[in-house]
Amino acid sequence: MPDRRPVDELSIEELEEILAIRKREAREARLIRLRAEGRVIEVPESTAPARTEPTEREPINSSRSYYRVSEVPDAEKPRRRIKLLPSRATIKTWRDRFLLLIEIGAVVGLVSVIVSMNQARLETSQAVAEVQAVPTPEPTPLISAVVLPSGHRPPTSPGGAAPNLDEVPAHLRAYVQSITPQPIPTPGPGQPTRIQIPAINVDAQIVPGDSWDQLKKGVGHHIGSANPGERGNMVLSGHNDVFGEIFRHLDQLKPGDEVIVYTGGQRYRYVVSDSRFVAPTQVEVMLPTSDPTVTLISCYPYLVDNKRIVVIGQLQ
Repeated sequence: MPDRRPVDELSIEELEEILAIRKREAREARLIRLRAEGRVIEVPESTAPARTEPTEREPINSSRSYYRVSEVPDAEKPRRRIKLLPSRATIKTWRDRFLLLIEIGAVVGLVSVIVSMNQARLETSQAVAEVQAVPTPEPTPLISAVVLPSGHRPPTSPGGAAPNLDEVPAHLRAYVQSITPQPIPTPGPGQPTRIQIPAINVDAQIVPGDSWDQLKKGVGHHIGSANPGERGNMVLSGHNDVFGEIFRHLDQLKPGDEVIVYTGGQRYRYVVSDSRFVAPTQVEVMLPTSDPTVTLISCYPYLVDNKRIVVIGQLQ
């Protein structure tokens, strides 16, 4: 009697037996079909390998199962596909090659860096050599005066270059008499040539130097001080009671008034920011500044001239 149990009641072993029977039946049906199509070559029994008759297995459950499973010959068993993995030696070989490539790349990169650094060093050395080959301009001389310029009386020393010794402290008179007058430089393209102060109607030429003889010609530009527009202190001096009284009304200037200085065709505008009265020996007002500055100096008060008036302006 056939086994009528449902699939859910069968054990795993019984299901495997049933699956093996189904596979064998399907394989036999496929062989029959291939023989009918002439696609199977019959091998004579003399040359065909000996085949053992399939042995029948006893039913798994003789009381309730009637399925029988025969052993399938090895030749008819399906072959299992085997996936080949690379061996350890192959993996090690490829790993060594990869590490070798990394080392070669690192060496090439290091050589490139060394070549670049050497090239940069050579370029730097060449640039330094070129800079050193260019003659270094002489530094701007420091302010060495002991008395502010624009004195109203002629100097007592020969040559008209030294200040009046009456204004020089006694302990500095010997030093002043030993000073060699600085030569007047040839006017360059950047030196001031003209000054205008609209608030006090000043329009005068500027000459290089501020000695007694130079201030006869106009407003003097102190040798070594800054040029118009440059960072530093541009010192300009003028008389207030002789030789045209150019700076006669310098004390009337107020913060915000304009001081216009020309150099060639260039115009520079300074604005008054401060004014003060100092002793003739307070030469620190002529020291260089960090910003473009103009310093106007003249004697004070009018016809007395025992002090100096100093007006300071900033470039705008």
